[in-house]
Order: sequence, then structure tokens, then C-alpha cells
Amino acid sequence: MAILNIVLVEPQIPQNTGNIARTCAVTGSRLHLVCPMGFKIDDKKLKRAGLDYWYDLDITSYENLDAFLEKNKGEYMYFFTTKAKNVYSEVSYKNNCFLIFGREDAGLPECLLKDNKNSCVRIPMKHNLRSLNLSNTVAIGTYEVLRQWHFPNLQNEGSLTKYSWD
Repeated sequence: MAILNIVLVEPQIPQNTGNIARTCAVTGSRLHLVCPMGFKIDDKKLKRAGLDYWYDLDITSYENLDAFLEKNKGEYMYFFTTKAKNVYSEVSYKNNCFLIFGREDAGLPECLLKDNKNSCVRIPMKHNLRSLNLSNTVAIGTYEVLRQWHFPNLQNEGSLTKYSWD
């Protein structure tokens, strides 16, 4: 079974991380948090955004980016950045891959991007605008990968509570 790994490098805004945790919980994705973070994991704003899903998360924390890269050496990694030339939807994502997202205020280190230029992807947007919100970017990337994988282990059909679709 393929597992999607979502990596937040030095996240600064607890509400974003809470929303991303919720996305990870409902999609069965693993969440990797790379320190230092701009908040404590017990931050009220973080838990408010994803509290009822917190128990269902698979979370791993790392002391820093070097520790994350060392522990996950050899894995397929895709770096989301506004600086990339490749469009996120034109990439074929490998099983068990890692989608890596940078700080809300700075993105990923340019040396990391340069060293991984063929694995950098972007979400198209209007020229001269800084970026999408981090939690929105993670959701877009997550669902593109899961779409390509045919939404493994996810419920693909809903139902009404008071009525029948018939």
C-alpha cells in the first residue's frame, strides 16, 4: 500500500499546520515536521484547526532539515516552490513519496532547490503574486498525488443522511 508523506520544513503558523494535519488525517498521509517551528505543538490555534483529527495522525518530528534528509535518504522527494519550472500536475509521483513544503515566510532553502532542481514543482498562479497559503498548497499537492494513485483506501462515494440518492 502506497503512503504519501507530507513534510513541513520549519512551519511558522499554527493554524496552517493544524489545517495540514487535518488534510493528512482524512487522506491517510503521514505528517513530518522539521524543526525549528514557530510554535509549540500544544498551541491552542494548532489544535483548534485539527483537534478532532489529531488522534488519527502519524506524525514524525525532526531536529532540523539535515536530520530529515539523512533519515530519508534515497526516498522520492518533490519540493514545492514558486521558483520551480515544473508544474506539479505534470509530474508522475512515485509510491511512498515525500512532498516537501517550506516556511510560510521564506519557502525552502535555495541550495536545497538547486541540488534537487528536477524534483522541484510549482502550482501555477498569476505573475507578481507571492504564493498561495501553505495549507492550500499542501491540499492541492496531496490530492493531485492521490488522484494519480486512484485515491487508495479513501471513500469515493458519499451518502445523504436523511434521503436516498434514488
